[in-house]
Formats: sequence, structure tokens, C-alpha cells
Amino acid sequence: MVGRNFRVAAERAGFELDAPDRSRLDLLDAAATSDYVRNTQPQFVVHCAGIVGGIQANIAAPFDFAIGNLQIGMNVVRASFEAGVSRLMNLGSSCMYPRMAENPLKENSILTGELEPTNEGYAIAKIAVARLCDYLSAQHALQYKTLIPCNLYGLWDDFDPQTSHMIPAVINKIHHAITTQNDTVEIWGDGTARREFMYAGDLADFMCFAIDKFSQLGSYTNVGLGRDYTINDYYDVVARVAGFAGNFSHDLSRPAGMKQKLVDISKQSELGWSPATSLEDGIRSAYSFYLKEVSGD
Repeated sequence: MVGRNFRVAAERAGFELDAPDRSRLDLLDAAATSDYVRNTQPQFVVHCAGIVGGIQANIAAPFDFAIGNLQIGMNVVRASFEAGVSRLMNLGSSCMYPRMAENPLKENSILTGELEPTNEGYAIAKIAVARLCDYLSAQHALQYKTLIPCNLYGLWDDFDPQTSHMIPAVINKIHHAITTQNDTVEIWGDGTARREFMYAGDLADFMCFAIDKFSQLGSYTNVGLGRDYTINDYYDVVARVAGFAGNFSHDLSRPAGMKQKLVDISKQSELGWSPATSLEDGIRSAYSFYLKEVSGD
């Protein structure tokens, strides 16, 4: 999702891109990745590939999320370094923050506490790759920096209920309830946990913005809205956009993750950037994409 949104934004901004898909380059193959970057000789590398999923997928396959993202990240970072690339933008995740860190989450709190168990494997991989970028930057005077976006949703999202993040899962659940004339939709937990979800197109715009200001970025830079909503709020907005007039029930036996995850956007604000898309407009775009590309409606 991030990569496809970034391609649209980068082409609009006039960047010349080489963005191989999996059929052209398997990033799990270290030798192939090294050969590709060496032959391409990019001036700048943006690493936003990865194996991603929601809470259910992370709980079910922590090894897959850990080793896959670690291997991909190591391969891209090392291949870039060996090919002489001096600037690399690495995409991290707010999962990197300790579960008990004070909100809003500040970049300097990474590695100061225990991680959230429900996505620990993914988080460890993301932290390790970010630290590799730090080490290379310090040891070889490079600019390998990590953006840490809040949770994302938008066009080209994963709407599979087994692997998706919360907002696409909610869109799928509510649409299914509408089409099956079910008047009740279930929410995991009591719905009071707070999350910050940004439209992926806005992150792509920030990535383009950040390339031009790359020397001004710190080693880590949060990217987000600066405000969060409850899970219940997100269900309400999706219901309003989709036209669902039914009820919600809460399954308190289901895991709900951290009670809050809101990133501090002080560094982002100092750079002079803020996201343009409101929650309702973003969900309306995501739901339209879902209707056209996924549900077939």
C-alpha cells in the first residue's frame, strides 16, 4: 500500500523512479537484491517493502513477520550501502515503541521498554533495521534515516479479514453486514482503545516532501496526525460513510492491543508539513476503492 501510493506521489512530484515489483525482484534474495541495486545505481533508495498485517495476523505468525521483515530490511540496507548509495529512507512503524511509553510517543523512547506482545516479532524486525541504518550512518557518514508513520489506511490496502489492519477490516465487516442484511457488527474489545490512522496518500506526500529536506531530518522522524480516535469512533465513521444503520456488539474476550498509540509530531511540524486528508474523506476514498477493486460492487 505505501509503495503504490508513494509511486503515484513521486511521479506527480517529478521524480524518476525505478520500483520493481516482486516478479522482477525478490527482496528476500540477498544476492539478487545486491545485484539489482548495483546495476541500477540509484541516487536515493526508499525502503517501504515488507510483510504486514493486523493484530490477528501478527499473533498467528510472529516468526514470519520477524524473519521476513528482518531479511528484507537487511538485504535492502546492505545492498544500498555496498552500491555506494549515500541516502536511504527507511519506513519504520509505531509498533517500534514500548507498550508502556508515554503518549504522544517521542522518537527517543524507542528501546526504552518492553514491546507490545501482539506484534512483537514485527516490531523487533523494524527496530533492528532502523538501528542498522543508524550504525551505517555513524560509521560511514551516510544519511540512512527512518520515518515512523502512525497506523495507515487507504488505496491499495489489504482488505483480507485474516491479515488486514483495523480500518480495512472494519470496512470489510460493515460492507458484509450491509450485503447480508445483518444488523449487528462485532467489535473486538470494548472499543475504547485509541489509535491514530493516517491516509496513506498523505504519508506518500510527506515522503516526497522529506526527500527534498532530507538533510534536515533526524535519524528518526514520526509522521502522523497529532490526534487519535477510539476504535468505536472508527466504526462509527465507516458506518456513516457506508450507510450502515445497524448496531455494534463488543467481544471482550478478544485482544485489543495497546490502550493508546499516538505519535508525537513535533519534528514533522517543525519541517512545515501537515496531512491534508480528513478522516471521513480518507475513509470515503478507501471505501470507494474497496467497492471498485475488492468487492466488485
